[in-house]
Amino acid sequence: MKIIVSQINPTIGDIRSNTEKVIKCISHAKKQDVDLILFPELTLCGYPPEDLVLHESFIDAMHDHLEQVVKASKNIVVIVGLVRRNVSHGEKPLLNSACIIQDQKILGFYDKWLLPTYDVFDERRYFEPGKALFTFNLHGKKVGITICEDIWQHAGYVDRTKYPRDPIIELSKENIDLMLNLSASPYRFTKSDLRVEVCQKAAKTLQASVILCCQVGANTQIIFDGYSVFVDEKGNLRSLGKGFEEDQMLVDLQNPFPVLKKKEETLEDLYRALVLGVRDYFHKFGFTKACLGLSGGIDSALVCCIAKEALGSKNVLAISMPSKYTTGQSKIDAEKLAKNLGVLFKEDYIDSLFTCFLENLNPLFEGKKEDVTEENLQARIRGIILMALSNKHGYITLSCSNKSEAALGYTTLYGDSCGGLGVIGDVLKTDVYRLCRWINQEKEIIPHSILEKDPSAELRVNQKDSDTLPDYAILDKILMEYVENYLSMDEIIQKYSLSKEMVWDIIRKIHRAEYKRRQGPPILRISKKAFGVGRRYPIVQNWL
Repeated sequence: MKIIVSQINPTIGDIRSNTEKVIKCISHAKKQDVDLILFPELTLCGYPPEDLVLHESFIDAMHDHLEQVVKASKNIVVIVGLVRRNVSHGEKPLLNSACIIQDQKILGFYDKWLLPTYDVFDERRYFEPGKALFTFNLHGKKVGITICEDIWQHAGYVDRTKYPRDPIIELSKENIDLMLNLSASPYRFTKSDLRVEVCQKAAKTLQASVILCCQVGANTQIIFDGYSVFVDEKGNLRSLGKGFEEDQMLVDLQNPFPVLKKKEETLEDLYRALVLGVRDYFHKFGFTKACLGLSGGIDSALVCCIAKEALGSKNVLAISMPSKYTTGQSKIDAEKLAKNLGVLFKEDYIDSLFTCFLENLNPLFEGKKEDVTEENLQARIRGIILMALSNKHGYITLSCSNKSEAALGYTTLYGDSCGGLGVIGDVLKTDVYRLCRWINQEKEIIPHSILEKDPSAELRVNQKDSDTLPDYAILDKILMEYVENYLSMDEIIQKYSLSKEMVWDIIRKIHRAEYKRRQGPPILRISKKAFGVGRRYPIVQNWL
C-alpha cells in the first residue's frame, strides 16, 4: 500500500479554504498513484476550534464540505478529521471524529476516545468520548484508526491524567497490520522526539506499522511543528515529515525507506517555531506589517530578527525611543541591528514627552519622592507611541518581554508589555541569549555589544537588571522547576542549594504578577508550560 501523509496547515474556522486544500492534496496524491491519503485531526475546521463548535451553522458547514471531500475521493481512500454531531445518548453533543472514505463512499467514522483536558487542551468541554473501536479492510490491510491523544497514554506521556481505557491495548486484540493516527500535536521544545517514541511504543505493542499525521502551522498562541511519523512494526523510524512547513510525505509499506536515526532537537527548531508563530498569526489574521520598540537590548534584537524572517524586512518598522537614560551604545546598537536586517528604522526621542507628563503630574505627586512610577512612565510613553503607530499605519505591535521578566512582573503594564503578540513571552532569558548566539553563528547580525552588555531597562541612571533580579542562570532554573515541573520551594532549594529567602521571593513575585500577565498580549507557546495559554491561576488567592 502507498500512502500520502498530508501534513497541512489549516486555518481555524476557514472550512471552505481548508476543504479546498484537502481536495487539492487528494488530486496531487492521485497523480502519484497512491492508495490512501491521511490528514490531521480536525482537518476541516483546524485545531483547536474552541467555542466555534457551539454554533450550529459551523457544524452544518463542516458536514456540507465533507460532501465535497467524498466526491473528490474517486479511486482513493481518504481519512480526514472533523467535528460531527453525537446522535446517541451522552453528556456532550459533539464528537471529534475521523471520517474514512473510499471511492466516494463513507465507510464509517472513528470517534476519539481520549479527550485531553489539561494544559492547552479543553476537549471535554465540547466532545463526548468515543465508545467503540473499528478496523477497516483497506487495500488488503487490516487498519486501525486513532486520533492524537489515543496513543499517548500507552506511552506514559499524558499530564496528570489517567484514562480508564487504553485504545492501543484494545487494538492489540484485533491483530491489525497498520495503525493510522490523525494528530494535532502542539510544538514544544524537544517534543518531536517524544512523538517518535509514542509511535514506537504503540508499534511494538500492536506489532504493526504506525503512521501519525500531524498538523503544521500556528493557530493564535499554539504552534504545530509537523514532523509526521512512520515507524514499522518493530518500532524502527522509517520516515519523518518536514518540520514547520506543509509536506506530502510518501510512505510505501512494501518498500519503506532505510531506518532513520531519531531527529535531535536544535535551536534552529526553536527559532523556526517562533518564526512560524509570527508568520501565521499575521497572515491568518489578515495583517502584513509589524512595529516594535528597538531598544538596543537583547530581547528586542531577537524579536526584530524573528519578525524580519517571518514578514520580510520591508514589513517591519523598528523604532528607537531614547530617553536621557538611554546610553549612546544602545542607540548605536539599535540602528546597527536595523541596518543589518534591512528593516525600516526610525528614532523618536521621548524626553520632551516625559517632561510634559511630569509637569502635569507633579501637582498630583506632591510630597512624594521619585520612585518606580517615573521609570514606568517612560515605558508607558513608548507604549503610547507604538500603539499610535499601530492605529495609524495598520501595524501589529510586537511585545518584546521574555518569560523571565513576565514571570516576576518585571515589565510595565501598558508599557513594554503592550502589543498584539508576545513573540518571546515563553522564552526564558537564558534561551534568548542562546538563540541570539545561534543567529550570529555564521556572521554578526546582532551587534556583539548587545550580547556582552549587562541587561538593563535603562529607566534610571546606571540601572541594571541585576539590581532587582538574581542572576538569570539561577532565576531561570527556579522558574522552570516551579512553573513547568511544579516542584515545591523546598525541593528547588535542595536541588540547587539555594537560599530559602531568594526562592521564596521569586515564587511570591510569580503569583503577585498574575494580574499583569492576564492583561498582556497572546504569547507564542514553545515550552511545557506557558504563561499565555494552558496555565490557569487565580489572580486573588491566599494559598501562599
